Parts: sequence; structure tokens; C-alpha cells
Amino acid sequence: MSLAVGLWATTLVGCHGAQAPVPGDEGDHQPWHGIEAGEVVEAIGTEPFWQVRVQSGAMHLSQPSSRQEDAPFAVSRFAGRGGLSYSGTRAGEDVTLAVTAGACRDGMSDRVYPFTATLRLGSRLRMGCAWTNRHMARAPAAAR
Repeated sequence: MSLAVGLWATTLVGCHGAQAPVPGDEGDHQPWHGIEAGEVVEAIGTEPFWQVRVQSGAMHLSQPSSRQEDAPFAVSRFAGRGGLSYSGTRAGEDVTLAVTAGACRDGMSDRVYPFTATLRLGSRLRMGCAWTNRHMARAPAAAR
């Protein structure tokens, strides 16, 4: 785990204080298994637009507003109690995609996605929605 990700996680834990209850079953120490290791994970976000695809230990990040090359880069997978993350380095910048269970709407298509996504690019955060090849987004009710 990179130093930046470790500091981010420490900050999140510190925000809740030592007495705050842990969500879910405190006796459950198993990693979250909502997304299996071999699944292809995709995520999107708007304002600014971005798209991520994680497959076979590599992340492909696309940002139309960026002039950086969109070459895939190696990531490591970490499954915690409430979700998972993929972390790596792209052009010298730490990149982490965190995925957690929860219905998510992208605000553009009104599709309902099964996961929420947080993309950290260095110190910048981007919010979005995610899905996998096993857990797909649903079309809006009117379009069904």
C-alpha cells in the first residue's frame, strides 16, 4: 500500500474517533467479497468526465480533459470490510479506485449502478458509479 493511500485510510479512521462504532458486524473480520478477484470492474464519473476499467491486475483510466496517455498501469487489489480498492501509480501520480456496495446514479443516464466509486488522483477526488461483468447497471424504469 502506498504512503498516500495509508495516510488517506488513517485520516478516514481518525475522523471517526476511537469510540465510534464500526459499521456492520464488529465480529466479522472477513474481507468484503461483493466483487470477486477475477471480475472486470468498470467505473464512470462526471464533472469532469472519467472512466476506469480494471482487469487482470491493470487499470485503464480515461479522462477526456487530460492530455495524459491512456496506457494501462499495474494496480494492486485490497479487499477491506466494506469494499475494495485498486491502487497503483500512473505517470508518477498515486491513483486509487475505491468501490463500495450501494445503489448509484450517474446523473446523466439515470441508470442505477450496483456500486459507488471514489477515484483519487494524487490529491484530487472524483466521485462516480461502478459495475462489474457479473453485477451490471440497470436501465431507468421508463426504458424497461
